[in-house]
Amino acid sequence: MTPDMIPFDANDRLDWRALTDALLDGHLKPKAEIGDTFLYRGEDTMLTRSAWIDGLGSAVKTANIMPGNPGRGEPMIHGAVNLYDDTTGGLEAIVDFHLVTKWKTAGDSVLGARLLARPDSKLILIVGAGTVGRNLREAYSALFPAARYLIWNRSPEAAQRFADDCDKTTAITSLEEGVAQADIITSATMTTDPIIKGEWLKPGQHLDLIGAYRPDMREVDDVALTRARLFMDSRDTVLDHIGEFKDPLARGVINRDDVAGDLYDHATGVFTRQPDDITLYKNGGGAHLDLMTSRYILDAWRAR
Repeated sequence: MTPDMIPFDANDRLDWRALTDALLDGHLKPKAEIGDTFLYRGEDTMLTRSAWIDGLGSAVKTANIMPGNPGRGEPMIHGAVNLYDDTTGGLEAIVDFHLVTKWKTAGDSVLGARLLARPDSKLILIVGAGTVGRNLREAYSALFPAARYLIWNRSPEAAQRFADDCDKTTAITSLEEGVAQADIITSATMTTDPIIKGEWLKPGQHLDLIGAYRPDMREVDDVALTRARLFMDSRDTVLDHIGEFKDPLARGVINRDDVAGDLYDHATGVFTRQPDDITLYKNGGGAHLDLMTSRYILDAWRAR
């Protein structure tokens, strides 16, 4: 078969709510087999993330991370996702890396909010004014169309540029004051030291964490973890790999039983909230979500 070649400009064929439906459907299938591989050449890295789900096929997502590229006028990251047929193993599609990453990452977060945040949430704080923050602004707008936004960034100038580019969005300089006001806090930073304090949180809020992906990275402190009901996309890809949970688990601040559920538990009804709950959802972004997202993108592309 000749594989579909799906470029980044396929964005206009896609829908955030439909993607969250596809992610929920994917978690009703047998649990994914996943594996990651890292190869290095000096400062350059090649990361491959693979997943196989019976009924959805398999996918290999490759990211070539080249820190010297900006100096050459190139993006730092290049890559693609190879999507394979479930029955024959044949190559069905090659999907733009940035397209899959955008929709997988922000889609994972808004799915968590769809399941856990108050439906009447009116004020959403975005922490981090980078590309992921802008994608989150787009995705949250689709599921919470009446919401207004606050944006905080370590560089106030970047936050102001973000606000200038988006309607219903206000740049703020005090993260503590922003957290105190927000119904939903969504954080996408590269920090290794927690910047969101649990003492700032209030009953009824939903906290969505994206940024930390290495063992040395954390966005929230121990108090936040002990005050909140804890959820995540996948125990397998979060608990022993990401500092947000790995470090507090090792020190006994929390234990594995404190995790109320991951997306494979959704069908059991655990993704519910009481009015005064503080819910926390960790977006770990495993390869199985790349596969589910790529399959959704291919189906939407073929239906165009």
